[in-house]
Amino acid sequence: MNLTRRELLAVAAGAPALAAAKQRPLVVLFSKPVQSMGYEELGRMAKRVGFDGIDLTVRPNGHVLPQRVERDLPAAHEALQKHGLSLPMITTALTSPADPSARSILSTAARLKVRYFKLGYWRYPRGGDVRAALAKAREEARGLAELAREYGIEAAWHNHSGNYVGHSLWDSDSIIAGLDAKWIGHYYDFAHASSEGSVGGWQIGLRLALPRLKLVAVKDYLWEKVDGAWARRTCPLGEGLVKLPECFAMLAAANFRNVISLHMEYHTPDPVKAIAQDFSVVKAQLAKAYA
Repeated sequence: MNLTRRELLAVAAGAPALAAAKQRPLVVLFSKPVQSMGYEELGRMAKRVGFDGIDLTVRPNGHVLPQRVERDLPAAHEALQKHGLSLPMITTALTSPADPSARSILSTAARLKVRYFKLGYWRYPRGGDVRAALAKAREEARGLAELAREYGIEAAWHNHSGNYVGHSLWDSDSIIAGLDAKWIGHYYDFAHASSEGSVGGWQIGLRLALPRLKLVAVKDYLWEKVDGAWARRTCPLGEGLVKLPECFAMLAAANFRNVISLHMEYHTPDPVKAIAQDFSVVKAQLAKAYA
């Protein structure tokens, strides 16, 4: 097909925008806050807001139950595809290769071309042996990384604040450092990292994670006094303590182009409206950082 000069100029003018769109990360919606929605309703809503895809919970009490994964995950995938959405990742509760549901979850997800799965959580024992907890998590993570390689789906370790192994990137990085970076890496959470290291720890943690960073979770938080004690409260994106411009700038400087999962986890009478507002903040940050 021969193009006119005007058509060629139009294509050339649009090329930078197309290239930029391909180079930015995918933005997906973590499905936990809208778990009452069926797959079709979820797909319609997420597409209307503007998401690229869904981060689907495949775990006990999740959107897909582990014991029904071979039937329900393909159904969810089909419904999302119908609305033009991808399924690049799933959120699981897997912490052991011996979990009875591990092989069925990973084999089904891999067959559907899901690229990433979020690992479950290991906890430090209250008053127990910290090093023993690390050793146990390391051994189980090794087994899950081997399963990931077997099925061709990449595992990602989420840094969750509190009494969790990996609340600090130092402990999770020490666990996965000796494992194949192709099959296991980091799932960096802005808010959890900031609440554990608000001054500079979050930034050091992100720098530590970047060489094997697979996924990013975006949400925001504040500290407030509840019954005389300070507590962390999740809040609308951009209204809290997470330094969003710096976080996104670091991702862009590292050429991160994988997946960003938006977590809307605060109480609101209109979750869909809140999700749309948070998505607009992510979109603005990406436009600025990846320009």
